[in-house]
Amino acid sequence: MSRPSFQVVRAYLWPLLLLIILFLASGMPHLAAPDLEFGFPQDKALHFLFFGLLATSIIRTPCFQRGSLLQIVVVILLGASLGGLDEFRQSFTPGREVELHDWYANVLGTVVAVIAYTKWPLYRRLLEWKHRQT
Repeated sequence: MSRPSFQVVRAYLWPLLLLIILFLASGMPHLAAPDLEFGFPQDKALHFLFFGLLATSIIRTPCFQRGSLLQIVVVILLGASLGGLDEFRQSFTPGREVELHDWYANVLGTVVAVIAYTKWPLYRRLLEWKHRQT
């Protein structure tokens, strides 16, 4: 049985690290976030961006890289489920609130990231660039 290459291990390491960060952040009573003056609640933007990053890291793993419709749906459902579990976990953390709008932002970030990665070639090429050897 052959050992997986470093690139394969690294591909699965990023989603795992992001899930650990999510788990730790959900257990903190208060999270400090910079005021970016977006004109809408900044926590929704952070939910959108974080779950977009998480979904992108998942869709880039070898088992989802083909980008078939089934794989896209699975990653979106996975992101939606993780977003729901994150909100549920927050319900046990003093000082944190469960908000349906946070879950909406999680799902929207997941959907936008997965569709952008699978259907927008420029975005995918930017993420998949390879360092040239000189």
